[in-house]
Amino acid sequence: MPVAELHDGQTIEVEVHGTGPALLLPVNPRPAEGPQADALRKWGVDPALGRSLIDGLSDAFRVVAFDYEGHVMSAPKPDTLTPAAIAGDLLAVADAAGADRFAYYGYSWLALSGLQLAIRTTRLSALAMGGFPPVGGPYAEMLRVTMATHGMSTSAPSAPETPQPPGASDDADWSSVTEVSLTEAQTRQFVTLYQALQGFDDRAVQPRISCPRLCFVGAADEISYGESWGGVQVSMAGPIVDRRAELEALGWDVRVLDGLDHTHAMQPGHVLPVLRPWLASRLGASQR
Repeated sequence: MPVAELHDGQTIEVEVHGTGPALLLPVNPRPAEGPQADALRKWGVDPALGRSLIDGLSDAFRVVAFDYEGHVMSAPKPDTLTPAAIAGDLLAVADAAGADRFAYYGYSWLALSGLQLAIRTTRLSALAMGGFPPVGGPYAEMLRVTMATHGMSTSAPSAPETPQPPGASDDADWSSVTEVSLTEAQTRQFVTLYQALQGFDDRAVQPRISCPRLCFVGAADEISYGESWGGVQVSMAGPIVDRRAELEALGWDVRVLDGLDHTHAMQPGHVLPVLRPWLASRLGASQR
């Protein structure tokens, strides 16, 4: 199994499945089990999400799978999780897998990571972003959320509160959750990320993206954070729906998934019908 060395000297395991055009997929290839799986189901998340995506793509693509989110939570990078460092990590994964040219798909903050990669390398053959707008991204709002979460982690006498898990359903009563084990280092790394993005002009960098590009979002992807997070409203759908014509003029293929929120739009049953045929059309891979 290939191993990539990341910007802070930590390493991450990489799984490679299938043959065809290379596709970097930052997902956990191992399905969650036991209490962890039960917790994910509670939030409306498929415990085998990563594995389902791999299985749904690896017959047509050489899928390079790596659990980057799981890695940064287990080996936090509180001072170094910057856009440039993330892009370097993704390139290190591609190098470890022997992929000189590769496509990339990421969802939510891993989608914005793909955008940061695209403006820093010419090695991308295609970029697919789910659940985060490529133009008009809510960087200021996400900084407020992450700073509030970090404040809880430093002031709480025990485990701090946390906002909903990545991709969690807005319908769940997550504001009442108190028993989670987020450390100060885990929360601060995302403050570092969003602080670094405060001066980022995602409209101005569009000419630097040279590969085919897709963005998709659930039409109901509007996230409301509770009073503990300052009542922040984060719109992922709005910038894509409202600026669809502009995005298409900039070269983006745009898909809006009717009725779906942040959680449901990331589930394999909704992602694969959008992602697989788009990648096949752009990369020349076969379709079932």
